[in-house]
This record gives sequence, C-alpha cells and structure tokens, in this order.
Amino acid sequence: MSRDYNKELQDTTTHKYAYNFDLDVMHPYMLKSFIPFFQKGNLLELGSFKGDFTRRFLPYFKDITCVEASDEAISIAKKELGNTIKFVNALFETVKLPTKYDNIVLTHVLEHIDDPVAVMKRINDEWLSDTGRFFLVCPNANAPSRQIAVKMGLISHNSAITPAEKEHGHRITYSLDTLERDAKAAGLKVVHRSGIFFKALANFQWDKLLKTDIISPEYLEGCYELGQQYPDLCSSIFLMCEKGK
Repeated sequence: MSRDYNKELQDTTTHKYAYNFDLDVMHPYMLKSFIPFFQKGNLLELGSFKGDFTRRFLPYFKDITCVEASDEAISIAKKELGNTIKFVNALFETVKLPTKYDNIVLTHVLEHIDDPVAVMKRINDEWLSDTGRFFLVCPNANAPSRQIAVKMGLISHNSAITPAEKEHGHRITYSLDTLERDAKAAGLKVVHRSGIFFKALANFQWDKLLKTDIISPEYLEGCYELGQQYPDLCSSIFLMCEKGK
C-alpha cells in the first residue's frame, strides 16, 4: 500500500506529530547522549523532518546529509537551514547514496518503517563506514506514561499502536529487547544501550507544564540522569551500534 509521507507528518485533531516536549526537552538530551560517541568525519541523518534536530548537529559536523521522504518537510528545512545541509528527498528503501558515513542518526523514525530490519541492514552493509557509529533512538513501549495509559484503559497493552500513532505512520512500538533483536538481525553490533529521560507524563501534559515555572532545569536534568539508571522507564530507548561483520 502506498504511503503519503506528507500527510503522515501533519498534526491531527487529537495528536501532534512533534510536541514542544520533543523539540525542547528530548532533542537536547538525545544530543547529550550522542556526543560522547561521535566520530570525526561526516554525518547522515535518516529522517530529518523539518530540520529541528538537524540544526543541533551543525556545531559538531561540517558535512551533513539528510534523507527525508517528505518533500514538504525538506522544503521547510531548506528555508530554515539554507545550503548548510545536503538534503535528499527519497525513501530509505531505494535511496542511492554516494559515500559511507562516520555517524548515522535515526531518531524516532524506525517505528515508521515498513521493514525496519531491511533498512538497518542497508545502514550496516552500505552506508556505515568501517569505524562508523549508528545512533538509534525509538519511543519506548515501557515508558511509565504508556504503562499508566494501559492501567487507565486508554490503550490495550504497552506496545500497542494508538489510532493517532497509526495516522502518523507508526508500524511498531519498540522496547529495549525488541529493538536490540531487530538491530542484531540486521547485522549491526550493539555497543551501548540506554534510555533517554525518565517520563511519567504524556507529551501533551509535558507541553502544559513547560509553560509554567513548575518544571525547573534542575528537574529536567534529574529526569535525564534517572533515565540512565532506569533505561526501561524512559521516554525513549537508545542503542549505539557499530558495523557488524
């Protein structure tokens, strides 16, 4: 079945594609989690959306390429970022890239892919340099906010795909074990596993709180550090992989 990637990026009446929580909280903490593992060289971002996360890589890399399926998202990103980034409007399944990359980033995208193992196999076999590193982040099925939703009767089980998520193109909701299963099935070597940001509230609840003075920078940092201690209770799960044989 053909997919309309522009439509999947649109907000619905009940659910945003990207919340302020994603942009203002999760993006900085994802970057903080990545920085210790960055390799010198170039960077490939698979799924750049409107360039909000892409912008955060500019202080660290001079050579950045983004592959994005939505031409509308690329148009917005180009207006914001200009010619500092090389954008490719294509599908991961069919895109032809001219070189290998020392850093490859796939954040909150794998759950949208029809055949995630096949795409990660391309990352391992075709695009990742011999000393490169692959940064993989997905929403966590076991996040307390989702577990609470199960207890409230809003969703049937932790890894359920909600109607709103389905509209945005979600195909799977990963936990640490299933994410590592698929990464290994693609041939990747999992070097580091962690979680990003302890999260007991839904994104829309966080957006409301972030408009107040209830949440301090120290509280956010505490949630990030607690997430390192309890990765399975984080908003997102994170694998850093290297090229497998």
